[in-house]
Amino acid sequence: MKNHYINYSKYLFIFLLFSLGCKKDYLSFDYTDGSIREEDVWNSDRNSRGFLNTSYSGLINGYNVDGDGAMLASASDEAVNSNVNSRINIINNGTWGALRTIDDQYTNMYNNIRKTNLFLEKSSASAIIPASDIPKLKGEAYFLRAMYHFELMKRYGQIILATRSFTTTDDLDLPRNTIDEVVAQITADCDEVIKVLPASQGDLGSADKGRATAGAALALKSRVLLYAASPLYNTGGELNKWAAAATAAKQLIDLNKNSLLPLAQLGNLWDFSVGSSNYSPEVIFATNVSATNSIESNNAPISYEGRGRTNPTQDLVNAFEMRVSGKPISDNTSGFSASNPYSTTGASARDPRLALFVIYNGQSFKSRAVETFTGGRDNTPINSNSTKTGYYLRKFLSESAAWASGAAAVNRNRPWILFRYSEILLNYAEALNEATGPVSDVYLYINQVRVRAGMPVLPVGLTQSQMRERIQHERRVELCFEGHRFFDVRRWKKGEEFFNKPVSGIQITKSGTTLTYTSFQVENRGFADKNYLFPIPQSELNRTTKLKQNPGY
Repeated sequence: MKNHYINYSKYLFIFLLFSLGCKKDYLSFDYTDGSIREEDVWNSDRNSRGFLNTSYSGLINGYNVDGDGAMLASASDEAVNSNVNSRINIINNGTWGALRTIDDQYTNMYNNIRKTNLFLEKSSASAIIPASDIPKLKGEAYFLRAMYHFELMKRYGQIILATRSFTTTDDLDLPRNTIDEVVAQITADCDEVIKVLPASQGDLGSADKGRATAGAALALKSRVLLYAASPLYNTGGELNKWAAAATAAKQLIDLNKNSLLPLAQLGNLWDFSVGSSNYSPEVIFATNVSATNSIESNNAPISYEGRGRTNPTQDLVNAFEMRVSGKPISDNTSGFSASNPYSTTGASARDPRLALFVIYNGQSFKSRAVETFTGGRDNTPINSNSTKTGYYLRKFLSESAAWASGAAAVNRNRPWILFRYSEILLNYAEALNEATGPVSDVYLYINQVRVRAGMPVLPVGLTQSQMRERIQHERRVELCFEGHRFFDVRRWKKGEEFFNKPVSGIQITKSGTTLTYTSFQVENRGFADKNYLFPIPQSELNRTTKLKQNPGY
């Protein structure tokens, strides 16, 4: 942790320069050109508020974790990255370590935590007008500090809590806090937020959309307590931890400020260019909105001049059940048709979310059919970006975006959604099932997610372990590609079961009008016990004696 915190005036000048280059929105503002003194920040209402605004820049966007369009989905059983040289593959091939890192947020998160701590320490005596705004602004800082601590915890496990703005004269060679201490601090910060901030995005004015809310704090509290109750962290199996997670999720549900979109609108959830409001009732909290077409250009099929980076696996596609029977496709009585595996109608129809989240052969995209059969225009081996699995990513992509050469670019307003309501319903169902077994509320809230998707409700009479499997399965399908699977499998301590084996794709052979589907192994994957947590970067270990590396690295 040493050297994370540079000289105050130098640090302030650097991030002020950064803010000058930002897009003009509530996260950016202009200072007078040139250097600025500490007192110039806190003696100005505008600059004080702007200091807090720049603290939002630490929120992590999951669309690109390697600088080349990779997502964490490709480091799980959800997807394969089309770029065989992508750094994301170090997680899959056993070369992940202190000297070979990816998605390393260690220094980044501590630098952002320091911003929030400076605001919490300085704002009370600042020139913010009216002064009655200060408690709410501090509430936003508490939320961001909690969020950044959680981003560290979910990667590295035990971390060093930073609840004040350390300076270079402080002793920064500190040991890590326990998980219980970290969770207690995060939840305490969330509780401070809940006291002072509006409940939801719907309670904010149009100029303030995207700021922290009490609902966002409850969503974060729900997630961190769910993680803390899970086997990776709750080695003693304490039921009270599951009960606490359930309580936090239910508090957010009971605010009655959020709801699920109709299925017909679900595909547009991530496109904030749609509709009159940037925030639907399903969105609880998201990163800053960017006008971009890079999500499409990175992930669209190759015949659309996309780079096809995120290729869903056959393993994920198989997880989408049958629409009518609600049974898995492996069940001989499910209605699955091997000759028409992506059916959308009749008794052989699949879960409607398959068509919303995955591009498969014959599916219409931008008004024409995608061809992923062997030799089709979206499965051409001479193109290094061609699908490696027979599938392309559909979730997040907007058909209204344009990126092809020779045409005018059309960007869409996109955030990375950090918390949405369907996750909270599934958080509550999981925590409650673990705390009490499959009581009626467990069925009620998981079925809300299923019914919205057009799927039948779960059969009554499930045991606790059967319900656990159904909830974990529902998270896999509903939340795919959103970064949850990567961490869910870890917190469940099921890495060896799901990640330590090959992933598969589909080879489609076309003869006349007849298509033949053959599953094949795309690549082998490895998962060791050490991989439940990220490695601490060696550069950080070199600066301290007390930090210590995570086991196995």
